[in-house]
Amino acid sequence: MDRLKSIILTAILLVWSTAQFAQAPTHGTNKGDYLDCDDFSEGLAKINKDGKYGFIDKNGKVVVPFEYDYARSFSEGLACVAKNRKWGFIDKTGKVVIPFEYDDEKPFHKGLALVIQGDRETHKCGRIDKTGKVVIPIEYDDVHFFSEDLVSVKANGKYGFIDKTGKVVIPFEYDYAWGFSEGLACVEKNGKWGFIDKTGKLVIPIEYDDVYDFYEGLAPVGKGYWSQDETGFIGKYGFIDKTGKEVIPFEYDEADCFHDGLAKVEKNGKWGFIDKTGKQVIPIEYDEEPYFRNILAKVKKDGKYGFIDKAGKLIITFEYDDADDFHDDLAKVKENGHYGFIDKNGKVVASFEYDDACGFREGLACVKKNGYYGFLDKTGKEVVPFEYDYAWSFSEGLARVRKNGKCGYIDKTGKLVLGWY
Repeated sequence: MDRLKSIILTAILLVWSTAQFAQAPTHGTNKGDYLDCDDFSEGLAKINKDGKYGFIDKNGKVVVPFEYDYARSFSEGLACVAKNRKWGFIDKTGKVVIPFEYDDEKPFHKGLALVIQGDRETHKCGRIDKTGKVVIPIEYDDVHFFSEDLVSVKANGKYGFIDKTGKVVIPFEYDYAWGFSEGLACVEKNGKWGFIDKTGKLVIPIEYDDVYDFYEGLAPVGKGYWSQDETGFIGKYGFIDKTGKEVIPFEYDEADCFHDGLAKVEKNGKWGFIDKTGKQVIPIEYDEEPYFRNILAKVKKDGKYGFIDKAGKLIITFEYDDADDFHDDLAKVKENGHYGFIDKNGKVVASFEYDDACGFREGLACVKKNGYYGFLDKTGKEVVPFEYDYAWSFSEGLARVRKNGKCGYIDKTGKLVLGWY
């Protein structure tokens, strides 16, 4: 994702998040008891009953009463809940551990949670710890995550950096700033990008039109301009080292960071991989951006999908109309309008007879046949009958299923253990 898209997404999320309690979604069509159920997370599942949210355990016991206007799943032992247009946090017993005083908040991540006070136009952001203590003052227009002990924050239209005590260590002078990676952070000023170190010293001049973080000692940077339409960045990318020296020429239409010694690059609408010398290790000949997952990468050529290894060797030939990445050592692929599954040798383990399919998770995959959903195991055996109107992947040993407008949970034998709700 290019920098402009990321900035736009961040802004949209901040604006969107402040209104979520007022437009909490209710999925499904059940008009009776439970309107909606969610995946289990940390042993509990969020449930909507008669328009109010609570939580049940895996025995179906209501452990958090149905009294909240909205809720988010548990994360790091706490859950965000809303009541009377204010947000707070509860623990797994339902005890309110952080009072209802925020206009929005996000789940805990690495011990901190984003909290927001104010409306869409005047909101301020900060972060709190699990005791409710304010770690980053709720006075900023934007707050990123800590990276390498510093966090990028926005005040009065400019970005700077503060440390974990809240002390400003890099002044507010940038139009945008990303977190630190390998000791350097991308910063923007007057439409151009450069890099600073943790003292705030400018170590790579602010002269690039797009930049990515440093990984494995190199960063992709772009020279060109931003189109006003959906075209995005128009120009060329190359790679620089931490001194700002150009080590790979500006010749690519798109580029990504290095991982395991390789970087994705695009040229003339085709994708491939280069090493740190700029040598093409995997030819630039594929039609879609590839990602290595579990050793192999899905690639597209001449309208068909196959899989390559990190040496660029074609492991699974180009014969599929669609394909997904490998999950649990199996990949979903499509042939003649139907889905099946293959292993990493290309052997078909589940025949092409399914109208829809999800990737394997916890050893089973959700598939659709003749209008109904069931589950396969990794041998391709149908272990849960096709009787559900919809089904979701397994989470913590249980899968959500919907039948006749009601929600329930099944185990891996297909036994209904909770429901119908």
